[in-house]
Amino acid sequence: MSDVVIKVENLSKKYVISHQSHERYTALRDVMANGVKILSRKILSPFAFRDSPLSEAQEDFYALRDVSFEIKQGDRVGIIGRNGAGKSTLLKILSRITEPTSGKIEITGRVASLLEVGTGFHPELTGRENIFLNGAILGMGKAEIKRKFDEIVEFAEVEKFLDTPVKRYSSGMYVRLAFSVAAHLETEILLVDEVLAVGDAQFQKKCMGKMSEVGQDGKTVFFVSHNMGAVANLCTSGLHLLNGKSKYYSDISGCISAYLSHMSGKTNEVINYTGVKRPPELNLREGAKFINARMISEKQEIPWQIPFPLNPVFEFSIVVEKNVPKLELGLALYNYSNVEIASNLSSDKLQMENLQPGTYKIVVEYQDLNLLPARYYLALGLRTDIGMEDYIPDAAQFEIITSTASAVARTYIRKGILIPKVEYSINNQG
Repeated sequence: MSDVVIKVENLSKKYVISHQSHERYTALRDVMANGVKILSRKILSPFAFRDSPLSEAQEDFYALRDVSFEIKQGDRVGIIGRNGAGKSTLLKILSRITEPTSGKIEITGRVASLLEVGTGFHPELTGRENIFLNGAILGMGKAEIKRKFDEIVEFAEVEKFLDTPVKRYSSGMYVRLAFSVAAHLETEILLVDEVLAVGDAQFQKKCMGKMSEVGQDGKTVFFVSHNMGAVANLCTSGLHLLNGKSKYYSDISGCISAYLSHMSGKTNEVINYTGVKRPPELNLREGAKFINARMISEKQEIPWQIPFPLNPVFEFSIVVEKNVPKLELGLALYNYSNVEIASNLSSDKLQMENLQPGTYKIVVEYQDLNLLPARYYLALGLRTDIGMEDYIPDAAQFEIITSTASAVARTYIRKGILIPKVEYSINNQG
């Protein structure tokens, strides 16, 4: 028996978009005049009216085009892509809210979906009544809902307002109850769009834990989000949509890396900072400035990309405009969730003192960093005892890619950012 629960073949969704030429502005007299023209043409020449210049031009727009993939039972799939890539359209089709234009979908099991706040809720009904209503919409029997009722209410944290019409709920209360119903009822497939953004941080963490628990119970989870950290922590595989097409479908780290790589475009071997705008609010002195940067680590088949577990080595060129008694380089590393994971100051190892005007190269070599395969970002700063000379928040990005060593180290089962250097010992006590 196959463990494939969702099979999509050549799925497409086409919309017809109408365009009509408009003047710079439209006055009331123009509206009335056009109405008279249209009416007269219909009466005098209904066939000619079809070709009238007042008719709207139509264009075919594909929200999805020839998308194919297979999802196995228990998979937790992150769907990522830019706005308008087709993510929500895909979930609506899988939820049977929208009909596809063409293609084939095979779904084994019941589907629960949370695509927007309060989906399936009636505003005049109470929270209690909406639990039963929403459960019935999802195909659950009354007895089944009753078994889960207490868990749903406890998770949603709306006990005090259970008999209050949901139209009086805040958006946070709405989404807590809606998510709780979808997550607790006995369905095999859970589809979640990025509605959790309206909840507070504690509830978002609670939801992520619940979805992870649902996946470990053998249920399949589809999760649409722009939060790469949340996607990486929850999902085991990923689908990258680009302009309605399936660009990449693989393990989640590879999918995120492909998505971020596409978003940033190809990185040149040498990144030139001449002409790059600095944050104006910092009032930088610009007595010393960054000129360019490059990665000089070995085994780079592609610029700014090295295999695990190599350590990154960077070379920065700077120009000093006037005598500097003491200069300090600051470098910060960020992951794709924009979380700072490490920061370094050159003064920890190197004293750059009494620098004369001229151009200098600074090499920064990390040791025993053991970053897990993913994409990372650099922020650069130069400062003296007087103040900040230069600062570039988005200076560069680099990627640690999988390798043979990745399999040996089993990086695919490790969470976090890096593998720390640790010593172990064991003693026989008996």
